[in-house]
Amino acid sequence: MNYRRLETFIWVATLGSFNRAAERLHTTQPAISTRMATLENELGVRLFNREQGAGKLSLTAKGTELLPYAEKIVFMSEQMRKRANQAAQFSGTLRLGVSETIVHTWLSKFLSRLHHELPNIDAEITVDVTGQLSEQLLNRSLDLAFLMGPVSDPTIANMPLSKYPLAWVASPELNLPDRLMYLEEISAWPIITYARNTKPFVEIQQRFREVDTLPAKFFSSSSLAACLKLTLDSVGLSTLPVAMIAGELERGELKRVKATWTPSELVFTASYPVEPYTPIAEVAANIAVQVAADNEP
Repeated sequence: MNYRRLETFIWVATLGSFNRAAERLHTTQPAISTRMATLENELGVRLFNREQGAGKLSLTAKGTELLPYAEKIVFMSEQMRKRANQAAQFSGTLRLGVSETIVHTWLSKFLSRLHHELPNIDAEITVDVTGQLSEQLLNRSLDLAFLMGPVSDPTIANMPLSKYPLAWVASPELNLPDRLMYLEEISAWPIITYARNTKPFVEIQQRFREVDTLPAKFFSSSSLAACLKLTLDSVGLSTLPVAMIAGELERGELKRVKATWTPSELVFTASYPVEPYTPIAEVAANIAVQVAADNEP
């Protein structure tokens, strides 16, 4: 039984399209069609229903019955290769999604170790907010993501990574009092924070809605680098990961603000689809777990 044809069968069944499977496997649509036609001839059954003119595919009853067997064969083949310690022979492209907090902490160390342990792997990196990264995992546009997880879907595996406490910080130029500040006082300044479609923003917004004062002003951004720059420029107060701003705090460019409430710490996972099985993603996720542990604050 040809491994490549079985792998192609799994991806076509998952993505529902010869074209999308060709993109994922870095080949052409005719090559995918040929592999599937050959596999159907070899098995003596039809695996897909092809809708004329729509370009859409669905599994036949027999295709649905045989898909778990193909997945098992591919999974066991990859496990055999891993057991034989042949990780260095992996090749291809790892489509990696990353939350910006990880970019500012240990992503460089991860990529260096990935190159050392899997030298034949290319990395295609997307930096985005967790909501977008989750969506791309679910539609299989990404192989692996480091995000604020876990992703609640039975087809996604989640491995614990880093936890980052947040701190209220401001430029010394704001001349904030060196004492415990109530949220009513903090809300007098613009609050620089994460993008609106993120967990931290929702938590912060909800907490300030409960404050008995005028509505707080939020300057939200999907870029942590932009949040940091605005804070350094005395535009307002912000909550940022302590690990990201350690240098600015040490140099006195930022000052920690004592507050009666601080948002919850950020919890990250290495998340990847388990269907179809992608061995590179699993190996890379394990490397990320080790790197994150080595770089715990």
